[in-house]
Amino acid sequence: MQGCGIYSFTGVSDLPGVTTFQVNYFQNTAAIVEPGIDREFTNKLQDLIQNQTSYELVTSGGDIVYEGEITQYYVAPITATAQNTAAQNRLTISVSLQFYNTKNEEDDLKQTFSFYYDYAGSEQLTGGQKDTAVEEVFERITQDIFNATLAKW
Repeated sequence: MQGCGIYSFTGVSDLPGVTTFQVNYFQNTAAIVEPGIDREFTNKLQDLIQNQTSYELVTSGGDIVYEGEITQYYVAPITATAQNTAAQNRLTISVSLQFYNTKNEEDDLKQTFSFYYDYAGSEQLTGGQKDTAVEEVFERITQDIFNATLAKW
């Protein structure tokens, strides 16, 4: 097989000179502070990058650095019933990201990533329902961050 550069089957082009990455703690600064989601998001982003690249996770001095904050966490009705109650609700989470490539500043990125989870208006966003919602939203946001910073999609 011959190609036009270094490419892996995960869709990630190796960034020249990059061997390490760092994910700083993503603090939750949203108006609604849901305990634990800041740690959960930080860990999920670290795990995704570790599992999809050969880069080594470091706590400081990384060749590429991810930092930011969870800026929105809210639930809003999106459809109503004839009785003016919510037929469906939507959890929306937004994350503000700053990405730095110390080996190539042209790769630096500042962007907000957001996604949502819809659920029945008759249900409460608690327990397993909340865990599933947050997991699905973070899965999408971390993948979008990965694609924007490393896969260049």
